[in-house]
Amino acid sequence: MPTRTHPDTPQALHLPRLAQGTPGEWVRLPGGNVQVVTLTGTLTGPATPGWLVCLTGEAVVDLPLRNFVRLRPGEGYHVTPEQPWTAFGTRDGTTLLLSVGESA
Repeated sequence: MPTRTHPDTPQALHLPRLAQGTPGEWVRLPGGNVQVVTLTGTLTGPATPGWLVCLTGEAVVDLPLRNFVRLRPGEGYHVTPEQPWTAFGTRDGTTLLLSVGESA
């Protein structure tokens, strides 16, 4: 009787751990328009449309005209190329995810 082969079990990516490998630098995930970063100091965001999502910690996203958004885990903010932004973590190990998409 032939042996039955099973496909390999898929492995999940732990995004904060992946980002912690190179703190302060964006890490692109293969096969998509998603990137993650662990914040170290202030980070200038790319001029691209998409969703900025806090995975861990807490971040402040500075916007033009003296506005800002505070992101806690699970919260997101839509960024656009027309609105430059910078971000910094207010807690150790703050990790952000940027899902690049079309402008609305």
